[in-house]
Amino acid sequence: MTPWSSTSGERRVRLVKFFSSPHLIFSHRLRDLISRSISSMLNIFKRVALCACFVLATGFFPAFAQSTQAHTNVVLIFADDLGTLDLNCYGSKDLHTPHLDALAARGVRFTQFYAAAPVCSPSRAALLTGRYPQRAGVSRNVGLHATGLPSAQVTIAELLKPIGYHTALVGKWHLGHVERYGPLDQGFDMFFGHKFGCIDNYSHFFYWSGPDVHDLWRGKEEHWEPGVYFGDLVVREACRFIREKQHEPFFLFIPLNIPHYPLQGQEKFRRLYETLPEPRASYAALVSTMDEKVGEVLDMLDAYSLREKTLVIFMSDHGHSTEESSLFGGGNAGTYRGAKFSLFEGGIRVPAIVSLPGRFPQGEERGQLANAIDWLPTIAEVCGVEVDGASIDGKSLVSVIESADSPSPHGVMHWQTSGPNEAQWAVREGDWKLVFNARDTQGQTVPERETAFLSNLAGDARERVNLADLHPDIVKRLTTLHFAWVEQLSSSR
Repeated sequence: MTPWSSTSGERRVRLVKFFSSPHLIFSHRLRDLISRSISSMLNIFKRVALCACFVLATGFFPAFAQSTQAHTNVVLIFADDLGTLDLNCYGSKDLHTPHLDALAARGVRFTQFYAAAPVCSPSRAALLTGRYPQRAGVSRNVGLHATGLPSAQVTIAELLKPIGYHTALVGKWHLGHVERYGPLDQGFDMFFGHKFGCIDNYSHFFYWSGPDVHDLWRGKEEHWEPGVYFGDLVVREACRFIREKQHEPFFLFIPLNIPHYPLQGQEKFRRLYETLPEPRASYAALVSTMDEKVGEVLDMLDAYSLREKTLVIFMSDHGHSTEESSLFGGGNAGTYRGAKFSLFEGGIRVPAIVSLPGRFPQGEERGQLANAIDWLPTIAEVCGVEVDGASIDGKSLVSVIESADSPSPHGVMHWQTSGPNEAQWAVREGDWKLVFNARDTQGQTVPERETAFLSNLAGDARERVNLADLHPDIVKRLTTLHFAWVEQLSSSR
């Protein structure tokens, strides 16, 4: 019988007896003992947890220390149609480029750095994948309604994202304009910019072929801000991303749309160069506009004390344009032959600067051969990511950046263009360079007998003297290297 049975009077008596019984007194003691035990266990757990936090914070165990090491951010800035010598630090005397000159002073400047192609889309594909354009699946400019960079290609963003990097592209894409071929499909968390080859900087319309199309996007949504200069929008969005992700690792790709046409430099720079002749004046105003925008992004890194932990890379996608829309010129390749669309030096030798204060030298230059395809493995090494060397064509430049005595990782370098009237290829081995079906897009024609143009860049960097007839053995060797490379590309796509 339980204490809650029987009549009400009996129930009261039995309740009093139950709560005063020895077994209940024992249960109270047991409860107190259990309570004290649990309290002791909690104190022990707290102490263990504090010790674990100390171990993780101090890196006592190497396995955990790796996760707490300071990360390196990456800001990759890609100019559009910037001439070989179109910065003060590269020799131009009539330009005003203080911010990029300051970047060179805080880093390493390359003097024999090459774009992977003399046109926009292939150059961008190679930069992002570390592969020659043909192997990356983009051998020519991407048309308005064409597919672009194949989804199977692995970009720098896709390389860094799995290890916790936030990724953003602000600027010009030009690697696919249709569904499933945009930046968000290639590893970028955030995209703000345009997808076509160029836009008007104020209306944000594409006017240069086919129907006039508005081309400004935030992610996959069309975005309208008519009248606002596109360069200012790029800076605003890039700085917002830096501010939001300042405490976390990030990769920020800024493919600028300038100094590509239309030549819409900002007013204060048009006034600065009003005494220069055209088309140099209009082009120069756009170069200085570009320099100022780069400076504003770098200032943001400084404002949040991020420069010491941010790898900053700047280069051009190829040489300057001599197209009608660029007033037939304005850029500066110096004595180098060729420009955009050409495999002569003026079309593919470009400015390139890398800076990481505290790790890399400052105020130095490097003359070793290097290529845009090298940035992916370089970034991977700096950020601590392993890359399958057989899957890419680029080589890490870290040793070259760190030491002027380190040899170039490239014994041979290749280029090839495709499309109507663009079938050119080139090979460089040491100082020897062979260009086949050469085009001089600065207005000088290449005679038919110079279809195979051989030069020794150590003595003739201007590529004015064709040595093919004097060295048929070298022509044959470089030609063999080219076709072996073509065969290798075909078997490894």
